[in-house]
Amino acid sequence: MVIAYIGLGANLADPLAQLQRALLALKQLPETTLLRSSRFYRSAPLQASGPEFINAVAQLQTELSPLALLHALQTIEQAAGRQRPYHHAPRTLDLDLLFHGDTVLQTPELTLPHPRWRERAFVLRPLAELAPDWVRADDLAAVAQQALSVLPD
Repeated sequence: MVIAYIGLGANLADPLAQLQRALLALKQLPETTLLRSSRFYRSAPLQASGPEFINAVAQLQTELSPLALLHALQTIEQAAGRQRPYHHAPRTLDLDLLFHGDTVLQTPELTLPHPRWRERAFVLRPLAELAPDWVRADDLAAVAQQALSVLPD
């Protein structure tokens, strides 16, 4: 069993509901337990277009391999109507495998840890709720200019 962290984001088709459904789908993954999730955040598109995003991070305990987990996440995205018409297109659901235990991997299909996790406030702030030791103050300072706000409970 390893601890994995998943970044969740959506900016189309009721993004908050998309993330809530995605969390339910994560609970249903085989050999996997959803341990907890961060609060939901609203963020401006970063290197993307379209309306504002809703983001969160989920912490899983899983026996799935990194690629098996990635494929399961892609299946959840597809079930939510995810389209990939162009790079950084608006999306109904985006599930990024941020970490899979201490796995370091670089293949054409998957890079772990996620190569841009330290560049995104919408990853760092929710991740800090779940794994505060992983997020440094200078990481947060470097993304402080990125618009991000916590949604009310």
